[in-house]
Amino acid sequence: MIKLHDKYFKPFISAQEIDDAVTQMANDVANDLGDEIPMFIGILNGSFMLVSDFVKKYPKPCEVTFIKLASYEGVKSTEDIQRLIGLTQDLTGRTVVILEDIIDTGNTLHEVHRIFKNEGVKQLLIATLFYKPEAYKKDFKLHYVGKEIPNKFIVGYGLDYDGLGRDLPEVYQLKTTQHMTNIVLFGPPGAGKGTQANFLKEKYNLVHISTGDVFRYNMKNDTALGTLAKSYIDKGQLVPDQVTIDMLEAEVEKNADAKGFIFDGFPRTNAQAEALDQLMQSKDSQINAMIALEVEDEVLVERLLERGKSSGRADDANESVIRDRITEYYKKTAILKDFYAEQSKYYGVDGIGSIDAITERLCNAIDKL
Repeated sequence: MIKLHDKYFKPFISAQEIDDAVTQMANDVANDLGDEIPMFIGILNGSFMLVSDFVKKYPKPCEVTFIKLASYEGVKSTEDIQRLIGLTQDLTGRTVVILEDIIDTGNTLHEVHRIFKNEGVKQLLIATLFYKPEAYKKDFKLHYVGKEIPNKFIVGYGLDYDGLGRDLPEVYQLKTTQHMTNIVLFGPPGAGKGTQANFLKEKYNLVHISTGDVFRYNMKNDTALGTLAKSYIDKGQLVPDQVTIDMLEAEVEKNADAKGFIFDGFPRTNAQAEALDQLMQSKDSQINAMIALEVEDEVLVERLLERGKSSGRADDANESVIRDRITEYYKKTAILKDFYAEQSKYYGVDGIGSIDAITERLCNAIDKL
């Protein structure tokens, strides 16, 4: 992730992918033109990196020059395009290949055709490294395309955001969700996750998504996902991860303007953690941290037995059952510590002490994100 001015951008196209695309374009043009010596014309400012790499890969003699047009302000393509630097070469009877870094609306391309209409060229070919078919509004033929991409704003490899980013060797895509903090809150039975989640969601204005609550809501209201989940439960089978992910995605969609989420009760396996990562990436976001309340087993047993005196829950009143629940937690969910630790996203927090003291420790961890 990088920040340019006030916006964040995420990795999109690697330097190797770009190199492969440029190589393919150069070979395709060379094969089509044979022994003819073309005039390659780059559109400044964005195409300088493409032109440099392209002509180095072009296997035959060629000539190179540049023209400069203006078509971008900030992250939006404008309709007002001016010819800023003209041509000095005589192009009569020559094959001209325009090398563009990107073609989206086609406004620049329209101006290019206007410029060369009276130059007497033998043929005008258009080669673009990146092409946004969803945004293209013109009828001009594109003869060579390196990569088709979605209609998202990108920077890098000559492309900029208000002057920054042209120097990057790879391409980054604008994050549509600019500021979001997403936390996976963990802890064994009796660690106080629910209590702390209530404090944290108020302090940081986050949405608390408890997997248990989400399941109960969907089944109680007979939603399609709730009915599907219940069909597995009634058969004594595990609910497939995808059903749970679909429920969580629906909750995220309901709160599209949230500043972030606290995920409680999910993920429980590495596969689920990977699925959650994919879900957040699809929303132009990510999991920032797994924060785990760490409490000694004997303290947990004592807390749950005390809670059982008033909660009415049978599983809080039986010490053997409590210890089995704690063991099950460590067996199935604590392994996620390694998953998030490998991403430098694991934060262990001492869960012993007063509620206020534990809250303060959690806030200290979140404030560092």
